Amino acid sequence: MKADHQSYGRAARVATLGLAIQIVLALAMLLYGIYGQDHAALTGAYFILVGLPAWLILIILFDQHRRERLEAQEADSFAAVESSSVFEAGSADLRVAAKRLAAIYRFVVPTVSVLLAGLLLAIGYWRLESGRELIQPGSLEDAALPGWAIAVGLCVAFIGFVFARFVSGMAKQPIWANLRGGATYSVGAALVGLAVVLAHFIDVAGSDAVRRVLPAVIPVFMLALGVEVVLNFLLAMYRPRKKGEHPRPAFDSQVLAFLAAPDRLARSVGEALDYQFGFEVRGTWFYRLITRAWVLLVLLGVCVVWLLSSLAVVQPHQRGMLLRFGRVVHEDLGPGLHFKAPWPIDRLVVPEQMELDAAGRSRLVARTATGVRTLNLGTPPAEGTGPILWTTEHAKDEIFFICQPSGVDRAGPDRARDLALVAIEVPLQYSVSNPRLFDELGPPTMRDELLRSVGQRAVTRFVSSVSIDDAVGMNRARLSGELRVAIQAAFDSLNPDSSGRPRGAGVEIMQVGVAGVHPPRDVAPKFEQVVIAQQNRAAKIESARADEAETLSRVAGSVASARRIARAIEARDTASQEAQPELTHEAERLIEDAAGEAARILAESRAERWRTHMAAKSQAAEYAGRLAGYRASPLVYRAGLYYAALQEAMKDARLYIAPEDLGNLHVRVELQDRTTAGSNIFTDETSESP
Repeated sequence: MKADHQSYGRAARVATLGLAIQIVLALAMLLYGIYGQDHAALTGAYFILVGLPAWLILIILFDQHRRERLEAQEADSFAAVESSSVFEAGSADLRVAAKRLAAIYRFVVPTVSVLLAGLLLAIGYWRLESGRELIQPGSLEDAALPGWAIAVGLCVAFIGFVFARFVSGMAKQPIWANLRGGATYSVGAALVGLAVVLAHFIDVAGSDAVRRVLPAVIPVFMLALGVEVVLNFLLAMYRPRKKGEHPRPAFDSQVLAFLAAPDRLARSVGEALDYQFGFEVRGTWFYRLITRAWVLLVLLGVCVVWLLSSLAVVQPHQRGMLLRFGRVVHEDLGPGLHFKAPWPIDRLVVPEQMELDAAGRSRLVARTATGVRTLNLGTPPAEGTGPILWTTEHAKDEIFFICQPSGVDRAGPDRARDLALVAIEVPLQYSVSNPRLFDELGPPTMRDELLRSVGQRAVTRFVSSVSIDDAVGMNRARLSGELRVAIQAAFDSLNPDSSGRPRGAGVEIMQVGVAGVHPPRDVAPKFEQVVIAQQNRAAKIESARADEAETLSRVAGSVASARRIARAIEARDTASQEAQPELTHEAERLIEDAAGEAARILAESRAERWRTHMAAKSQAAEYAGRLAGYRASPLVYRAGLYYAALQEAMKDARLYIAPEDLGNLHVRVELQDRTTAGSNIFTDETSESP
């Protein structure tokens, strides 16, 4: 195609149309994302808006090409005028559009590429961080406008892909090659719309898995595209070019270009094969045969795949049933490789494990029979990481069971006199023992609910006969065993045959736990007061026992010795009078052998008895001696008593001896002297010295 101003003008008009379509697609996705509160749709709208600068620079670029061609035609016309030397000399100065075009390729296009890369990376990272919480199961709310999501997504996907194919067809011409940069963002918009359609269609069908991961997939796609633009920009700086060749814009994605023109993929693969093998592979008979008979090859592949459906593999954790036109042929297939008729004649069925998500929709967890499954028959497990106390709110939607009050015999006449409420966590783990009976129990989405209802009924019946002391006390291990038997019997009574005889649910209970038992939160403090009183009672008993051991050990040397002595004393008190002396002697011997405080007191008492006895005896002997002295000489005896009393009275006094006829007696003493009094020991008169 001739590179004239009309061709470039057409490209500029197509780029203008692409800008308008890009704006319409972005607004449609943006309005739906805002009103539908769809995080993925908003991210897709931001991505489509990022493509607007690419179309805008293409409009400017092709319009400048058009101006440059017109300018070149004028320059050629001026050059054809031979008589005008003035125009020949100034023709080079008139190429203003060519200089602007070179400046656009050199500065504006790389700047826009860097700007687009920065926007893609920044918006991709921002949306990835803001949508990280939505990936978790149960965190995504139901779609507000699923119908609008599918409609808008289909329109964006259809318009974007059709326009991208049209632009890619034009870009096959060398002069319009830069249109591929805009086509990449049109096909990117189509991919975003198609992803939104698939996510909401699958969500309506029953699974929100795709809609949950879409808020992360689109930002990752933007980040990858931004990295590709950066790499294209860096590689373009070192890529050699021929004279007059214009560089390819860095925002032109190679990956999206293949999606916009998938027919180029086969040609690229053929060219890669030619390059790898060193000759033209596309010219060989084998390559031409494949290109002519590819329909038969596809049909042959489909037939082989259909025949492979006659092989069925049961995993080690599975057990299955073989159905032939819906009728059970083999009700229990063990793990391994099995041969069967191709689909849809024979079909292998493995029990499905389903659960309800936060939105109340069924979700397939696994296909297994031997795997352990869990049901919660009571209060749900506690949430959070804080302390779990009776008086704090630690679980939602608690389930209370009626049980017997404290101190009531389970089989006694007063069993139904009063009632008590307790919340119990009853986790149940089971496995499928008979796949056919389990499959006939009900639809996959209702089996767990049916088993839960039957199990809760069995738990209610069992707990109603249990006292609250057993429930909150130390008998939970025994209660778990009894409860397991009761629930297993309830499961075995399900699934009756035509005669009404139960065949069982085809499940085997692995374990039943009785955990997290507590009364209602309002009355929990009363239970705590009882526990506190019991603990105080036990503490006082232990303290008394410690005091007993300490006292007995101190008194009798050890607790065993004290008990032997106590038994000996009790035997003495209850014995006859004739046997009491001997038993008293035996008790005293035990006390002495114990070497305790009682033995010490007994030894001190005996010593004190002998001291008192000997003192009394010495006093009696002294009195007899004094009586004999008085009878021998009464005067001497009284004089001795007098001088002894005088000596006793003056033993701490200072003694001054002076003659009797001294007329003026003056005694000088210091103030430190305690006694300054004098007396005449030979007369009865006493006087104080001055």
